[in-house]
Amino acid sequence: MSLEVFLLFGAALVAVGLYGALSQQSIVMLMMGLELMIGGIVLAAAAFQHFAAPSGTGGQVLILVAITAMAVEMALGFAVVTAIFRAGDVDMTDMAADLRE
Repeated sequence: MSLEVFLLFGAALVAVGLYGALSQQSIVMLMMGLELMIGGIVLAAAAFQHFAAPSGTGGQVLILVAITAMAVEMALGFAVVTAIFRAGDVDMTDMAADLRE
């Protein structure tokens, strides 16, 4: 496979994630869209690292750090969503704005 295939797949992931993040009102679906976008960026970065310097390990470490940050971000996001839901029975983004008042 060539670099272009990986970049096209990464761009498709970013596009689907952007559509999901902008079109959904559910907080969980919004977070899923953001995770898809980050996954597409990580895929593109991994492809660039593999084709630019296949023997180097610096890019692999950076990609592992990015994937770990994605996992932590998703866990914290779901914890916040769970806390918001328990506090006020809120599961949509427009209803979460009412908690500010």
